[in-house]
Amino acid sequence: MSDFGPDSLASLDGEIMPVAEAVIPVTDEGLIRGDGAFEVIRVYDGVPYAMDAHLARLQRTGANIRLPIDLEAVRADSHRLLAQAGTGPDAQLLRIMITRGGRRILLTEQLPTMPDQARLMSVTYSPTRLLDAAKTLSYAANMLAGRLARENGYDEALLVTPHGRVLEAPTSSIFYVTGGELFTPPLDEHILASITRVLVIDVTGATERSCTLEQLKAADEVFLASTVREVQPVTAVDERQFESARPVSDRAAAAAAERIKVELAS
Repeated sequence: MSDFGPDSLASLDGEIMPVAEAVIPVTDEGLIRGDGAFEVIRVYDGVPYAMDAHLARLQRTGANIRLPIDLEAVRADSHRLLAQAGTGPDAQLLRIMITRGGRRILLTEQLPTMPDQARLMSVTYSPTRLLDAAKTLSYAANMLAGRLARENGYDEALLVTPHGRVLEAPTSSIFYVTGGELFTPPLDEHILASITRVLVIDVTGATERSCTLEQLKAADEVFLASTVREVQPVTAVDERQFESARPVSDRAAAAAAERIKVELAS
C-alpha cells in the first residue's frame, strides 16, 4: 500500500535525501529476515497525529524483539523531515523503520488511493504469539492475505483463525455493530494494539468482545479503522452484503474525525 511520489523524501540515519537515493547494505537483517520495527503516522497539514503514541509503540516493539531504538533521534529526524517535506501530498504519511542492522529510516509517502467502502474476504490466519504487541517488518503474511483477497475481487482481507475467530484486517482493526452496540475483538486474540482502535473505542464507548466469522456476518454493520483509513465502512464479508444505512458507523467516523481535528488543534 506504500505510495511514493517523485518528491517523496527519506531520512537515513538523520541525513535527508530524495527517497530514490536512500540505500542500505543488502546484508542488513531488516532486509534479509524482516527483522526490525516500524510505524506509519498520518500527517495532517504537516502535523503528525498521535506522534507520542506511535513512538511509544515503536519503543515497545523494540523492547519485545530486543532491538535498541533511539527514540529521541527518531523524533528529531521526524521533525526535520516533515519540515522539509512541507504540507504537500507527499507529507501525508510518515513511515519509520528501524532495522536490525542499526539503520534509522524515515520516509514521506502519499496517502494511498482506496475506496470509500471495503469488501472483505476471509482468509485463514494464525497469529505468531511470540510477536504479540510488536509491529515488526515481518508483514509478508499480512500482505499475501490482502493480495489473495484482491485476486478474488475483494478490496481487503479479513484475518480469521483456523477455529473461526475474527482477528483484524492485515493493516486495520475491525469493529462490528450488533443490536445497536459497537464491539471489537479483544487484544488477547493476539491482534495489534492499534492507535486508531483506541481512538474509536474512546470516542464511541465500543466494547471488546470475541467474535466468530458467522457472528460477524450476522452483524448489522461492520467497519475498519486504521491510521490510513480512519473509519472505513465494510459493505461485504465474503458473500454477506451489508445494508447501505450505517448509523453507528457514520457516528463513529464523525466522532473520530472530530477528535483528530481537536487534538491536532491543541
